[in-house]
Amino acid sequence: MSRRWLYPLPLLFLLLFYFYPLAAIFGLSFAPNGQLELAALQKLVSSSFYLERLWFTTWQAVVSTALTLLLALPGAYVFARYDFPGKTTLRTLSTLPFVLPTVVVANAFTALLGSNGVVNGWLARLALPPIQIEQTIWMILLAHIFYNYSVALRIISGFWQNLSPALTEAAQMLGASPRRAFWTITLPLLRPAIAAAAVLVFIFTFTSFGVVLILGEPRFATLEVEIYRQARDLFNLPVAAALSLVQIGFTFVLMVFYTRTQARLAQPLKWRGKTAVFPHTPRQKLIVGSNLALMLLLLALPLLALVLRSLTNQDGLTLTFYRELFINRRGSLFFVAPGTAVFNSTAIALTSMVIAVTLGLITAYLLTQQKIRDWRLEINNSPISNLQSPISPAPLPPRSRLLPLLDPLFMLPLATSAVTLGFGYIIALNKPPLNLRSSLLLVPIAHTLVGLPFVIRAVLPALRAISPSLREAAAMLGADPAQVWRFVDWPLIRRAVLVGAVFAFTVSMGEFGATLFIARPQTPTMPVAIFRFLSQPGALNYGQALAMSSLLMLVCAVGFGLIERFRVGDEGEF
Repeated sequence: MSRRWLYPLPLLFLLLFYFYPLAAIFGLSFAPNGQLELAALQKLVSSSFYLERLWFTTWQAVVSTALTLLLALPGAYVFARYDFPGKTTLRTLSTLPFVLPTVVVANAFTALLGSNGVVNGWLARLALPPIQIEQTIWMILLAHIFYNYSVALRIISGFWQNLSPALTEAAQMLGASPRRAFWTITLPLLRPAIAAAAVLVFIFTFTSFGVVLILGEPRFATLEVEIYRQARDLFNLPVAAALSLVQIGFTFVLMVFYTRTQARLAQPLKWRGKTAVFPHTPRQKLIVGSNLALMLLLLALPLLALVLRSLTNQDGLTLTFYRELFINRRGSLFFVAPGTAVFNSTAIALTSMVIAVTLGLITAYLLTQQKIRDWRLEINNSPISNLQSPISPAPLPPRSRLLPLLDPLFMLPLATSAVTLGFGYIIALNKPPLNLRSSLLLVPIAHTLVGLPFVIRAVLPALRAISPSLREAAAMLGADPAQVWRFVDWPLIRRAVLVGAVFAFTVSMGEFGATLFIARPQTPTMPVAIFRFLSQPGALNYGQALAMSSLLMLVCAVGFGLIERFRVGDEGEF
C-alpha cells in the first residue's frame, strides 16, 4: 500500500492549526468590518516606537549571535579534534540548556547574578562591590549565549570532525603558519556550518520571549514581547497582528536559507576526518583545559546556582521552598500541587509527542521524495539502464516545485509568535466546526506545532542517508511497500525517530508562550506554575519558583539523557 495518501495529513494539520488561526487573527485585525484596513501597518512605519522595538530586536540578535559563535568556535574545535575523559557526558550537559524552558533559564541567571544571587552573596562576604547587571542588556545577552551555545557547538563540531586535515597539513608543510592555514583553509570549509549555526541562533534570539520578558526592563522588549504586551495588556490586536506579520516574513526568509544550508550539511564532504586524539603536549592540554573550564563556567554555574538558591534562605540550607509547593496557605481555588503540575505537563508532552512523531515521520518522507526522483532519474539515464532486465523500473514520483518550500514552511511555527498563535486559537477555535476552546486537546495541539520541526530535523537526515537502491532491491525480491518500510527503512531510522520523540517531549515540557494563554487556570503546566510564582511578590513565592524550576530542570535532564543514549552519530541535528 502506498504511503502517498498520508502526505496530505501534515499539510492539513498545518493548515488547520497554524494558517487558519493566523488568518483568523489577521482578518480580525486588518478587516474587522469585512474591508481591508492597513492603519496598523501604517502605524508601525510611522511610529518611531515600533521601529525602535524592531531595531532593538535586530541588534540584540546580531550581538547575541556573534558572541555565541565567538565562544562556540574554540569549543567546536576541541570536540572535533580531541578526545578526553567525560567527553560524552560534557556533550550531554552542554546541550541541556537548549531544551530547558526559558523561565528556568531566566531564573537560573537571577539566582546566579541577581541582586540577591549567589555571586553577589559571595562578594558581600568579601566586602566587595556587587555586580549590578540585573534588568540590563548584559543579563539578556548572557542568557542568550547560555541558551544557544549548544546549537552552534553541535552544528559546527559535527561538520568540523568530518573535515580531513590533509589540506591544512599540506599548507603547513609548504610554510604556512597554523593561523594562516586556519584562515585560508579551515575557515572557508567551515562556512556552511557557521552560516547554518548563525542563522538558527539569530532566529532563536530574534524571537526571544521568556528570557527578555523576565530578565529585561520594559524598554528592553523584542518584537515577541511587544506582541505579548499589545495583545494581552492593551488588547490591541491590529498592532499585535501587524508585528507578527513582520516577524513571520522576516524569519521565513531566514528559514529558507537555513533549510537549504542544512541540506548541504547532511553530507558535508566526502572526506573522512582524522580520529580525535588525546591531548599530550602542554599546548594541547591548555587549549582543551581552558575551553572545558569556559564551558563549565558558562553552562554549569547558572544551573548550580538555581539549585543552590532553591535550597537556601537567610537561615542557610533548607527544604522550605519545596515543602511550601505542597501547601495552599491562601486557600486559592487555582492552587496546583507540584505533582499535579508535573502530571499535567507529562500528559500533555506525551500526547503532543505522539502526534508530532507521527506527522514528522510523514513529513520527512514527503520532503525526501525529490531526492528519490533525482536518484531514479540518474539511474534510468545511465548506460546500465540500457541493459535488458526482466523487471521494469519503478515509476518516477512526480516532480513538485513546492517541495523545496515545504521544508522551511514546516519550520515556520518556531519563528511565529506564540502569543499570536494563542490568541488565534481563542478566536478561530471557539466555534464549529473546530470548537476546541474548552477541549483538553488544544494545548497538546499547540505543543505539537512547536515540536514538529524538531522531529523533522531529527528524522530527515537519517532518511536522506538511505540509498534508494536498498528499497529497489527489496522490491525486486518481492517485498511489498509495508515490508520495505519494516525491514529496510525502520531499522535505519528508528533511533533518529526516538531522538525526535524525546526532543518533542522535552520541548513540550518547557513550552511557555502559547500555554500561558490557552491552558485552563485549574490545569497549568510547570512553566505556567513557575510564572505564577514569579508574578507574585515575596521571597517565599520567588523561592517556590526556584524550587519548581529545579524540578522541571530535572525532568528535562532525564529526557535529554535519553536523547544522548540513542542519538544517531556524534553530531546533533537542529
